[in-house]
Amino acid sequence: MPRASKFIALSSLGALALAASLGAAAAQPLSVVELFTSQGCSSCPPANANLIKVKDQPGVLALSFNVTYWDYLGWKDTFGKQEFTQRQVSYEPPLGHDGPFTPQVVVNGHADVVGAAPGEIEQLISATGKTGGPSLSLEGGKVAIGAGAAPGGKADVWLVRYAKGVVQVPVARGENTGRTLPHANVVHALEKLGSWTGNATSYALPAASGGLSTAVLVQSPGGGPILAAATN
Repeated sequence: MPRASKFIALSSLGALALAASLGAAAAQPLSVVELFTSQGCSSCPPANANLIKVKDQPGVLALSFNVTYWDYLGWKDTFGKQEFTQRQVSYEPPLGHDGPFTPQVVVNGHADVVGAAPGEIEQLISATGKTGGPSLSLEGGKVAIGAGAAPGGKADVWLVRYAKGVVQVPVARGENTGRTLPHANVVHALEKLGSWTGNATSYALPAASGGLSTAVLVQSPGGGPILAAATN
C-alpha cells in the first residue's frame, strides 16, 4: 500500500475509533443531581453555589428545580413552577421526610442531603454512584430506551428542558432582598413523555426551543429511583 494511502486509511480508522469512543462516553450512566431551590429562601445560595461546583464534572447531570412554596414571603421565584414543587413533594415520603424543604439535593432519585455544606454534594454523588438501568440515547429526533428490568413493571419517561450554564438573578424583595443569586442548569420545563415497561421503546423527541438543552430521565413512579438518564 502506498504511504499516502496507508496514512489516509490509518487516519480514517483513528477517526472511527474516536467517534466510537465519544459515542460510548455519551452512553455512559450518569449521576443525576437535582437541587430544589428558591430565590425566596435565604438558606439556598450556598447550595446553589455548591451545585455550580459539580455541574461540569464528568458523568454528572446537575439540574436546578425552582419551587414555588416560598413565593408568599414577598418574592415570586422567576423560575418557579408548580410542577417542580410537585416533583419535590413526590420525593419526600420515599426519602423519609414529612414534607418538602429548601435547599434539598436528591441524587438519582433515592438519596438526599441539604447540599449547603462544602463537599456535601460531592460526598453524596460518590456514595450513590450512577444510574444502572436500561440503555438510553437521544439521537435522530427520538428517545430510544433499551430492554431491561422495570422495577414494579413500569417506569415514567420524563423530558427535561434546561438552560445549560450559570445565570445571575437579582432579587428585589423577600429574604434575599438586594442579592444577586447564581443558578446552574435551570430547568424550564418538565414533561412526561410516556412509560417504559421493560421492552425496548422509543418516543419522538420534540425539538428544543430558546437554546435550551435536553435531558431524559427514566424513573420509577411516585418519586422513585432514576433508572437511566441521558442528555444532549
